[in-house]
Amino acid sequence: MKFLFLITGILLVFFIAFIFSNDRKKIKYKRILIMLAVQIVVVYFMMNTSIGLIAITSVGKFFEKLLAIADTGIQFVFGGIVNEGEISFIFVALLPLVFLSVLIGILNYIKLLPYIIKYLGLFLSKITGMGKLESYFAVSTAILGQPEVFLTIIRQIPHLSSKRLYTICTSAMSAVSMAMVGAYMTMLEPKYVVTAVVLNIFSALIIANIINPYDLESDDELIQVDEDERVPFFQMVGDSVMDGFKLVVTVAAMLLGFIALMELINVIFLGVFQVSFQTVIGYIFAPIAFLMGVPWAEAVQAGGIMATKLVTNEFVAMLSFGEISSNLSDKTVAIVSVYLVSFANFGTVGIVAGSIKSISEKQGHYVSKFALKLLLGATLASVISATIIGIVM
Repeated sequence: MKFLFLITGILLVFFIAFIFSNDRKKIKYKRILIMLAVQIVVVYFMMNTSIGLIAITSVGKFFEKLLAIADTGIQFVFGGIVNEGEISFIFVALLPLVFLSVLIGILNYIKLLPYIIKYLGLFLSKITGMGKLESYFAVSTAILGQPEVFLTIIRQIPHLSSKRLYTICTSAMSAVSMAMVGAYMTMLEPKYVVTAVVLNIFSALIIANIINPYDLESDDELIQVDEDERVPFFQMVGDSVMDGFKLVVTVAAMLLGFIALMELINVIFLGVFQVSFQTVIGYIFAPIAFLMGVPWAEAVQAGGIMATKLVTNEFVAMLSFGEISSNLSDKTVAIVSVYLVSFANFGTVGIVAGSIKSISEKQGHYVSKFALKLLLGATLASVISATIIGIVM
């Protein structure tokens, strides 16, 4: 049955992506099958072998340690604000982003992250058959996140074809940054977060190969952004602190608005239709969740969470998921958890389009034209990753 749902989930994605494909004749089926096979091997290795489980556990403990270190600064500044025994989301999940942003800034400053990204990108290119630029960007966005990741190819963005532009934007929406991983691990099981980060790299490229297939006439050499005069170390640390704090404020503001808006919609639906909005959209997404491997008895609840992520963002969906996850099976928890670990939502489309537009007005216009298809591709990539995890549960 596990492999039956693997087939139904993948076929669902392929069918929808095939309908919206820009050029069905150029779809690289061999390349897609190779990447699917790699994903299956990776999932089995990470979830079913002692080495894989040790690796995932170690990553989870590493981030727990980082969050504990970040908490020392949080307690010094805000200690005593929250009553003892109580938990505040902004303190537990969001404020640690400031420290993680500083850590990433330091790794960039000493040139360790660019080195890792470059050679992981080259290795990924050999496996996937994708261009070096696309592979490099796919790894970059899984570490740096957006909008910062677009700066790594700022010199190339104005010269990219619309097809290559779609691929990198799909990768940007399908991945999550390392800074956000720590926050996600406070709401989801770390092993699913780590697995999703790896799977999403391949899932985004698979979708791009179906919706947006193309042949590369020549693969440009990787061109790093022109470096300005190297800033002093402590100035870089200060800039990273402010970048991290801006991220905290942005996410907190979005949560305030979206959660309140969802509550308003629920109140309206309960008053008029005697049913919550999440239940309604849950029924719409339930068949999709079922084809991904979610038991039918839990499909409506899972579908409601999936839809919530799409119309709001992953944080709102994760908070809602935390309220019901204890009543769901392990398989449903795994599938929904992996599905939630990406930036595939309406709000992110605006961030991506705005980021590209700030670099090139022309390219920003292209992104705006295929915005809905970009959201579709990123969502389908999440479906692939979530379906893959179901075969080991």
